[in-house]
Amino acid sequence: MKKITSLWVPHQLTDEQKQERVKLCRENLAKFRDGSWRLCDIITDDETWIYHRQIHRKSTNASWVGEDKSPTTVVRRGKFEPKNLFSIFFKSNGPVIIHAVDEGKTIDHNYYIENCLKPVVKEIWKQRKSAGAKGIKLLQDNARPHIHSDVINYLTEEGIIIMSHPPYSPDLA
Repeated sequence: MKKITSLWVPHQLTDEQKQERVKLCRENLAKFRDGSWRLCDIITDDETWIYHRQIHRKSTNASWVGEDKSPTTVVRRGKFEPKNLFSIFFKSNGPVIIHAVDEGKTIDHNYYIENCLKPVVKEIWKQRKSAGAKGIKLLQDNARPHIHSDVINYLTEEGIIIMSHPPYSPDLA
């Protein structure tokens, strides 16, 4: 016998959720294969917190020390350690925009449209003067600001197709 660590998963998926993931992936793959979709037309976005002070993994902080020496000390990150929220949009050839969310602000649907989506659309128009945003596909998770009716209406008006994203699915980007 041997002792092993359990595998941690964020959500226990039902069979229906697993089937939905497979169905969406097959549909997307078929669209790429028949040429109706191109990878360069997909923009994906996600939000991430970036801490001001980087703490490496325990293995990275390991070092050889003499018998009479103490190991270096690494202070654990505090609960209220300074950090910034970034919303990042990118395509297959690199970032479209990187938006730093103002300190103390939260991303609601209005903030998302005004400060994230509108600059993305403006940047797309710069890159694709003749086609604009028409035919662009946006892959985003199902966070509340992303699925709000105002956001969906804005994207539809701009000619941007919203790609389906199954619940509890890791970002496909």
